[in-house]
Amino acid sequence: MSLVSSHAPHGQSPLRTVQVLGGGSAGSSAHVRSLASGLVARGVRVTVCAPAEAEHAYGFTAVGAQHAPVPRSGDPASVAALRAACAEADLVHAHGLHAALRAALALSGRSVPLVVTWHTRARAEGARARLLRLLERRVARAATVVLGTSSDLVDRARRRGARDARLAAVALPAPRKPAEHDDQDRLRHKARAELGATGLPLLVAVGSLDRHRGYGTLLSAARAWRHLTPAPLLVIAGEGPLRAELQHRIEDEGLPVRLVGRRDDIAELLAGADLALLPSSWESRSVLAQEALHARVPLVATEVGGIPELVGDAAELVPYGNADALAAAVVRLLEDPARRELLKDRGVRQAATWPTEDDTVAQVLSVYDELTQPRPLP
Repeated sequence: MSLVSSHAPHGQSPLRTVQVLGGGSAGSSAHVRSLASGLVARGVRVTVCAPAEAEHAYGFTAVGAQHAPVPRSGDPASVAALRAACAEADLVHAHGLHAALRAALALSGRSVPLVVTWHTRARAEGARARLLRLLERRVARAATVVLGTSSDLVDRARRRGARDARLAAVALPAPRKPAEHDDQDRLRHKARAELGATGLPLLVAVGSLDRHRGYGTLLSAARAWRHLTPAPLLVIAGEGPLRAELQHRIEDEGLPVRLVGRRDDIAELLAGADLALLPSSWESRSVLAQEALHARVPLVATEVGGIPELVGDAAELVPYGNADALAAAVVRLLEDPARRELLKDRGVRQAATWPTEDDTVAQVLSVYDELTQPRPLP
């Protein structure tokens, strides 16, 4: 199949697909935009059902898709709007658990194939955890095919009763063209000066300030390296419910840590970083991990979820929740420039093994072809 020619064979109408976004996380929204662009380029008709703010942020119509504004809510009006948008679809592809549930409700009584991509794993405790398992089971069994972005998500879908679960070839949207050497050097100095890290090692972590991100452990680890000379500066980019608690600890314990809020210039932050840190309790295809390896920034991450298969031997992996192991890995790398250079080179090689955006579109089209019959022209 040519990657540039129309996907619709002679004598058949173009495949009509609907992409459904739920929570609209940055990773899944960027993935849907990339996927929509590739599908449209191959002659597939694409409608993206997503809230208006997602269209404003990601511009699905700019890549040739249609946008149907559908609220995130699961109320009857939202499901009815989704049902109307899917009325002429040959196939519906939902991204995320809640999007998949609404898509299943909207397709009730119709024999339209439903593809579901699980980009991440929802988290809940107590009674909510039981409800989450029921929701996952409902979605897994409703889907014709479940695509999981990591092997453990594929296994989870199978445990929940999926008839067909496969590993998804999900690409990080193409990184910006690398700057010339002088520009990279200028960006590095600019980022470090802005953050107050001139003359200091700079450590960068990125992600919402939620419990599962492991920032409590990260602050505990920071106590171990604050006595280094010079003491590294840890910058955490993100917002969330733990901000006040984390800021209180930083001030109370005198930690060399700055919370810089939500940022849209992560590439620039990484340009100034000596190390990237990922202390989460679970990750699938972490965007930070991928961007760090692309940018030749050594990574220290927890050995959880999809991280080991994503990074291979190109990162230092530590157990989740172990502040001593995390601190030791950071100190060891800061004191070993040869090891840092080795991880940079391994990172570039590992990144070259990841799926491209073309790989992602090709896999999805292959799944779509399996699930749809020839569509005679009217």
